[in-house]
Amino acid sequence: MQELEDKFIKRIPASGPRSYDDVERKSELIFSDECTAAERVILCMTDMGLTLEDLECIPFGVSLALHDAIYQCRANPPADWPESAYMLIGRQDLSAQARLLEKKDHIPPTEEDNTDDDDDGMECLDQELLKLRFPDDLRVQEVRRLLQSSKPVRIALVQRPEVSDHDYIEEQEMRLLSICHRTMSLPVGRGMFTLCTSRPVVTETLPIPKLNLTGRAPPRNNTVDLKHIDVPANMNSWPSFHNGVAAGLRIAAGDSQIDATWIVYNKPKAGSGNEMTNEHAGFLMALGLNGHLAKLDTLNTHEYLIKAHEFTSVGLLLGLAAVKRGTMDVGVTKTLSIHAEALLPVSSSDLDVPHIVQVAAIIGIGLVYQGTAHRHIAEVLLAEIGRPPGPEMENCTDRESYSLAAGIALGFVTLAHGSDAIGLSDLNIPDQLYHYMVGGHRRPLTAAQREKFKSPSYQIKEGDQVNTDLTSPGATLALGLMFLKTGNKAVAQWLTAPDTQFLLDFVRPDFLILRILSHGLILWDEIRPTKEWIESNIPLIVKDNAFKQSSNDSSSGEVDIDFQTMSQAYCNIVAGACMCVGLRFAGSANQSAFDCLLYFAKEFTTLTTKTTAEIAGKNTLESCLNAVVLSLAMVMAGTGNLEVLRLTRFLHTRIGNDLNYGSHMATHMAIGLLFLGGGRYTLSTSNTAIAALVCALFPRFPIHSNDNRYHLQALRHLYVLAAEPRLILPRDVDTNKPCYARLEVIFKETTWYKELKVNMMAPCIIPELNLLKQINVLGPRYWNIKLDVEKYRDTVKAILENSGTLYVKQRAGHLSYVEDPKGFRSLLAQTFTHDQAGHQVVQPDVIRSFTSDPSVLAFAEYCCSQKLASQEEREIVSLFSSVLYECITKEKPEILETHIAVDQAVRTMVTEPTPHLLWQIKLILVYYEVAYPRLHQTLPTITKWPLINSEFLTAIKSRIDKCLDRWLQDNLKLIIAYLQGRNIRSDYSQQLACFLLFHDIPPAELLSQSKITGCQSVPEVVKALLHLQLPVSTVMRLMPAFQNKA
Repeated sequence: MQELEDKFIKRIPASGPRSYDDVERKSELIFSDECTAAERVILCMTDMGLTLEDLECIPFGVSLALHDAIYQCRANPPADWPESAYMLIGRQDLSAQARLLEKKDHIPPTEEDNTDDDDDGMECLDQELLKLRFPDDLRVQEVRRLLQSSKPVRIALVQRPEVSDHDYIEEQEMRLLSICHRTMSLPVGRGMFTLCTSRPVVTETLPIPKLNLTGRAPPRNNTVDLKHIDVPANMNSWPSFHNGVAAGLRIAAGDSQIDATWIVYNKPKAGSGNEMTNEHAGFLMALGLNGHLAKLDTLNTHEYLIKAHEFTSVGLLLGLAAVKRGTMDVGVTKTLSIHAEALLPVSSSDLDVPHIVQVAAIIGIGLVYQGTAHRHIAEVLLAEIGRPPGPEMENCTDRESYSLAAGIALGFVTLAHGSDAIGLSDLNIPDQLYHYMVGGHRRPLTAAQREKFKSPSYQIKEGDQVNTDLTSPGATLALGLMFLKTGNKAVAQWLTAPDTQFLLDFVRPDFLILRILSHGLILWDEIRPTKEWIESNIPLIVKDNAFKQSSNDSSSGEVDIDFQTMSQAYCNIVAGACMCVGLRFAGSANQSAFDCLLYFAKEFTTLTTKTTAEIAGKNTLESCLNAVVLSLAMVMAGTGNLEVLRLTRFLHTRIGNDLNYGSHMATHMAIGLLFLGGGRYTLSTSNTAIAALVCALFPRFPIHSNDNRYHLQALRHLYVLAAEPRLILPRDVDTNKPCYARLEVIFKETTWYKELKVNMMAPCIIPELNLLKQINVLGPRYWNIKLDVEKYRDTVKAILENSGTLYVKQRAGHLSYVEDPKGFRSLLAQTFTHDQAGHQVVQPDVIRSFTSDPSVLAFAEYCCSQKLASQEEREIVSLFSSVLYECITKEKPEILETHIAVDQAVRTMVTEPTPHLLWQIKLILVYYEVAYPRLHQTLPTITKWPLINSEFLTAIKSRIDKCLDRWLQDNLKLIIAYLQGRNIRSDYSQQLACFLLFHDIPPAELLSQSKITGCQSVPEVVKALLHLQLPVSTVMRLMPAFQNKA
């Protein structure tokens, strides 16, 4: 069979300028069962390299089927097609999206609008995005004003008559000092606000905004500084570190231009000794959090560490650990072990490692071994929670932060493993942590510890009891992280609040917030965003006696009640429950969680102004208020919610001796979370993200700028590990500008709700991908886009990581939401898209609202808008107008040429009949009569309208029938001669061929073999020609010829 094909069949290449050398190659495309016939055609055309220009070289009858496949796939093409396939079907938006995702190093564009004289570190925000997200107010400018620290503050004090000039200057400076506490806490919030918003110029060093601690006194704007009063030494050391972190966090995570050379290039140049600065130390930590520090080689790391600069060591160790988190990297482990004595051999020489560096190294170990449940690391960290003081003068100050770091690091290592961790069962970690939490007799030291601590501490004598003031916070959080989302009720029972006065006396009230927090982490699925759930965590005795001033006010009837303890316990339990809700619904903008947390935030704000606040203590209320406001900001992270901003702005304006550095830091962190990443980022609720947030938002904030007693300040920046981009930013593919577009987000079915559809207006923050089933761009203004999150999760994730850009293509006759917010103007253009165009003269100005194609506009101007006197010419213009409206308004301009070719072929049939052109028309008619209905049954998503209007096809068929019938009446003898097998003159061969071709008349030999002699009626003839399957209409046209032949 193959030999016969090779001998008698010659393959004819397609016409046109291109040469298809590989036309004979076998296609190796593999189609899935879900792939429709039209989609297979498109993929085959793409594989062959066909373009729309190539289809113009193919006869219009053949190319129509290919154009129809393109038209059918244009509305909802699959999300995994190559770029060339999208270009073929005319979806430039999806093609641009495919090109964007191929760029691995795409960086969000920088905004060059810097109208300020001073660099405040916030000049690179995406103003186009922010204007779209917040078009009705100036909240972004207000946040920028609140978080800027590069300008002197205003010191507006009036000098009283009895105050001397010297005392007045001291008053001004004391006021400046209280404002400086607020100014020094600004960089942490600014780092959140500008997270990953720009890319640096690699030929220059990264600009770090100034931390200005001076003031201006109106009306003469005299400079006020801190020269005449005593201020703490190195007051701005940690604020400078945070300022460096904030500057470094501006660098986008995917910038491939950042390398070791540029990092070292940013090293401070001032001074002959090339001394390190705190800003550069923070800059190094920021590079680690953004993933760039992985490019720093070992030699440069060694050069940084041998400087023995505390802040540089802290930033570098935490940065390296953040880059290598969860990898158990040997090199980083060795670097961290040098700074963590517990990981060094007993025989190693003692190293003088600063305390804050040891704390950073312990947290770094936890990050590097995050989620691995490594036995040796877990055993060491467990022992370090209860590390005794000593030997001699060592480990005597700020021991609380070290114990807390060891507990959090242990929680990182055993994250969510619970009791199922392989190889850890014999360590009895939960029991040991419970022992650290509630206290008891100190357990004997291990052999290594006995050797190390054989020389007792010269400063601290603890006795034989566990110092729960030291070990309880770390052990409590370690339990919560270890059993995160496990639902272990036995362990959760350990962490419930005591329900009697006697038991409450054994627990410090400020530890209750950690217990309730860990309790919620374990029973994750039981957290509810309601006031009732939060109050369910409060024991009855606490609820009845909180903020009561005497036993007469108490409803419990007990006499020996410590109302201060009850009030403090109430505040801390509520704050801990609010933190649970904040973590559970972080980044979700859940309305119920928002309403619930806003209620308690306002309640605490009101409590701070009442006289009953003295019962619990203002410090307790302030600490709990900070925790609740941060929880509220976690829920609304990235949304820029106006109510939360008003609340935090009110808290920002408070200054005075009652407010410390930590309260201001919490307020500014809440503002930063609210506009995280310039509105592009929000928070995740994955296990690693929750662990990072627990560490970063630890509810005990520093009292002053150098306070690291309970929590290392550098850990406040670990929120970066929980931040993720979830912004969808539509961008018009034609103008390349951001725009509004309607989204439909479909949630997967869960135990709490069934499958749910939510409509959103993009640009917006979408929910977490693990909750979503599908994301759709809805019409009618833009072409639909369907993103199946379950099937194309990597594609959706890549879109979010590439600044959230989702290209959209505007449909004909519609305006953008900026130009036409309500859609009224678009409705005017819609009148032409509902099969009501009619036959009228087309004005080019009207066509311009649908298309900008110069060839289409020229056709409308020269062929559809001429005022002609001839009736035939008016009919042509009317037809062209109708066809043009249909093709443009229904976005199929490529088929306009086919309409014109068909009309021209019919008009030339009388004078110059061409069988080839008639055959093309015949193919079109048969396609829509036979093939199209079958495709319509198998394609549920087929386009609503056919590519060529059925009315147009009916009119064409009618015109051809009339023309051929008229020819048949005048040339019946030719048909009789054809049936008799006689020769036909060449002058009439073209007309005869057209008649035979259009009416499917077989060769005369086949007709002569049929027994039609003697048949006088149509049914008899049809029966005689039944084997030829001739249409009845054809038989009726041939009846006069059959009768005359007989």
